[in-house]
Amino acid sequence: MEISLLAFVLAFALAFANGTNDVSKAIATLVGSGVTHYQAAIIWGTIWTTLGAGVSAFVASAMVKTFSQGLIQTGTIVQPFVVLAVLTGAMAWILFASRTGLPVSTTHALTGAIVGTGLIAFAGETLIWPAIAKKIALPLLLSPFLALTVALLIHPLVRLLAARWEGACVCVMPASRALVAIDARGGTRTLFQTTSFGQPVIAVPSQCDRAGLQGLIVGLDTIHWISSGLASFARGTNDAPKIVAMLLLGSTTATWSSTSSQLAAFGGVAIAMGLGSYFGGLRVTKVLAEKVTKMNHAEGLSANLTTSSLVLLSGSLGLPVSTTHVSSSAIIGIGLLKGLTYVRWTTVRDMVLAWIVTLPASAILSALAYLLLSRIL
Repeated sequence: MEISLLAFVLAFALAFANGTNDVSKAIATLVGSGVTHYQAAIIWGTIWTTLGAGVSAFVASAMVKTFSQGLIQTGTIVQPFVVLAVLTGAMAWILFASRTGLPVSTTHALTGAIVGTGLIAFAGETLIWPAIAKKIALPLLLSPFLALTVALLIHPLVRLLAARWEGACVCVMPASRALVAIDARGGTRTLFQTTSFGQPVIAVPSQCDRAGLQGLIVGLDTIHWISSGLASFARGTNDAPKIVAMLLLGSTTATWSSTSSQLAAFGGVAIAMGLGSYFGGLRVTKVLAEKVTKMNHAEGLSANLTTSSLVLLSGSLGLPVSTTHVSSSAIIGIGLLKGLTYVRWTTVRDMVLAWIVTLPASAILSALAYLLLSRIL
């Protein structure tokens, strides 16, 4: 097998591993707060993760540049073994973590793999340490505290809105060109209606059962589903370019030889992330949904809104924050609002330990992979 083809295969394998671990970060609150069951949540997360990863081909050039050429000095000749070792080390650690049910960071794993391989391949001389510290280490260190703070700040507002909206919904009625609010007792109030002629834009077959109206129901569950989809989409756009960037590691231009190569790389990574999410995402999802803290509807929504907003913002700025850190910290923050005893600290301890170990573990695995690959290929 040619080395370039092997690199693509390993990149897709890493994307699969990423899916097994990271799909949980956006859907765990759906299950933990009782909105839906595991199978439906995983399918939902898989769809939006794949879409986000695919879209990242057109919107994530800054992230590709950061990971492909921002960490190694320009002009460095990067041997194929280096790329293969980085991909192998990161993939091996993430698969191990997923197997044991520990949520870990792909960003951390890739960073550790680059550093570990760079130390043994170049004696560390070609690594741009200030960039590693500023562009990767600092955002990764700050993101848990930022997520914890945001969750603590927005939850009181979400809790208030949820209390007022509980049992109520909004019914969209395209055929009548109306927007109707329905309270918990089934009473209705027309919020908007137009008398203009013309066909409705869409036709929705759903029932607003309590009031006997024809239309699309929008309630708290709907908002939670949307926030979960946004978080999954954001995760896809944030993680896919980091994996694809490994195929351009050391490039002076961070560009592809052809558009078809770029689309093949991003398309393959998107599909692999989706497959990993669907077939291997259950174990870590159970940990975040059940073993950190119990969540009610409003708490799960607060955690998901925190995750989706921070990951989307960081992705648009090209900052490689960890979805793992953001989501897990938001869930922990929600637990802290209820009191220290509501957080399962043994689970949190294991998670934090996994975060700490990820960097050295992936560095060691990638260094060993480099030594092995440089001798057999």
